[in-house]
Amino acid sequence: MTEVFTLGEALGVISADRIRHDMTARLDVEGPELTVAVGLARLGHTVSWLGRVSIDELGVRTLTVLRGEGVDVSHARVDETAPTGIVMRQRRIGRSLHAVHYQNGSAGSRLSTGDVPAEAVQAARILHVTGITLALSGYAWSAVHHAVKLARDAGVLVSVDVNHRAHLWESSDEARNALSELASSADILFANQDELPLVDSALAGVSELIVTRGAKGASATVDGLRYDTQAAPVTSVDATGVGGAFVAGYLSALLDGLHPSDRLKRGISLAAFAVAGPSSWQGLPTRGELPP
Repeated sequence: MTEVFTLGEALGVISADRIRHDMTARLDVEGPELTVAVGLARLGHTVSWLGRVSIDELGVRTLTVLRGEGVDVSHARVDETAPTGIVMRQRRIGRSLHAVHYQNGSAGSRLSTGDVPAEAVQAARILHVTGITLALSGYAWSAVHHAVKLARDAGVLVSVDVNHRAHLWESSDEARNALSELASSADILFANQDELPLVDSALAGVSELIVTRGAKGASATVDGLRYDTQAAPVTSVDATGVGGAFVAGYLSALLDGLHPSDRLKRGISLAAFAVAGPSSWQGLPTRGELPP
């Protein structure tokens, strides 16, 4: 039985210090749901990932990566007419990360209600979705809500990561309304400190709220009781995508039946592995590499 079912878009990622000058660049495939899937699979959990991938080389690479990590991609769809979305990232000394996204009309944005396998979703222990998928298109919005309804009808736990990306929304009001609606359906809600005002109207009904605070650590409020943990001391190479790693660690510990404090610790541990390297998922640990 699949423990976690997740759905979303995988993007090609091109990273360089200065794209206009660099003769070499780093190529990867990423996505918060992909990171969650890989993180959980490396810890020995059974995971299914659903997404639309292009027939192009980046689409093939996405499925190759996931299969190689032991993630079930039997429900993934291959789109022969749309390209894989791409994000280009630049890093300059003393400056924040600059990213340009090319996602309009991507294969991932074409994910639809008809792509969601009802039996697979309802057979899982946890459905995990993010606000990013919600924002990709009307089709993707419907797919997320359809999956959530299937899960709730079957008593499957619904995990939601707010994952607000301003560039995907037409306005802050649109983002607030859509993300609050999704958050209200969550049994487990992940948000960073800055995202809380976007979903504040939905927080009262969430039984398990996890808030990440960067270098200040994270907290979990479970059935009205709050637990806190500090961030792990680690030299950060790239903090992009760290949220997916944290979610993978937290959900893994939840599946293992651990106490909320230990769930936070495992989430922080996986986040530390992620930020210590240039990829959000390549450096994630196996169960044997977890700290005691």
